[in-house]
Amino acid sequence: MPRYLDPKNDLTFKKIFGEHPDLLISFLNALMPLDPGQLIESVEYLPSELVPNNPAKKNSIVDVRCKDNYGRQFIVEMQMFWSEMFTNRMVFNASKAYVRQIDKGDSYELLQPVYGLGIINETFDHVSPDFYHHYQTINRNNTDEVIKGLEFVMVELEKFKPGKWVDRKMAVLWLRFLKETKDMSQEVSPDLLENAEIRKALDICQESAFTDDELEIYDRYWDYISTEKGLVDSAKREGRTEGLAEGRTEGRVEGLVKGRADEKEEVVIYSHKAGLSTETIQAITRLTHDEITTMLKKQGLA
Repeated sequence: MPRYLDPKNDLTFKKIFGEHPDLLISFLNALMPLDPGQLIESVEYLPSELVPNNPAKKNSIVDVRCKDNYGRQFIVEMQMFWSEMFTNRMVFNASKAYVRQIDKGDSYELLQPVYGLGIINETFDHVSPDFYHHYQTINRNNTDEVIKGLEFVMVELEKFKPGKWVDRKMAVLWLRFLKETKDMSQEVSPDLLENAEIRKALDICQESAFTDDELEIYDRYWDYISTEKGLVDSAKREGRTEGLAEGRTEGRVEGLVKGRADEKEEVVIYSHKAGLSTETIQAITRLTHDEITTMLKKQGLA
């Protein structure tokens, strides 16, 4: 009986949706608020690193970014635990992608919508029973008036219940796949296996499909998540604000995610030997392309 890895892990999530455009198309069409005549037919992967115009500013790394056959961009993020900064990051990354579509002097008519999709493993809205949240820029006095450009969808997996979405079968299957497939789980609901796209995603998650180096990266991600969440929870118990908790977390966990030079280099080498692309290594380590290349050259791997 096969054992499955958790699809919410950074490595598995990117393998499923960052390397298989057919699965990404199905996922986006199921979850995004697209009109029937505007469904995605094809996608082109775009760099996950959003480089700022000002070299002094920090780059942003997103999980999956693509452009569809209409020219619309989609940014997909998987978030294991909730932080107020996650919303800020989603808006920032989508806005950056939106303004970078045209050069100085180009017509604004060339701009196409940018959609942000955030899948959050926890609950962030403790008032509303809804797990699906769609955000637009609207006229508060007439909600039918919408300024197009940026739209966001955030899904709370913890609150998701299949019975509330009986009219969106594929969306239910994808969310069930993400929620029900646990680390090293062996049992999978038969109706998930009956769907060809979900079955393909499950096959990608089989432990036997991963190399030893990839499994090392997979485990490192859980270590990082555990440490980061522990730091945030500790900061909150001490009465710190969300902003201070974020700052403390970013500073102290940086040694695990970005790490000291030797730790960063070790993750890069493991990932490279596992056959991961430079873009995937960037997303895992938050290093720049040049930094990764330099590390690989030192080891004679580039």
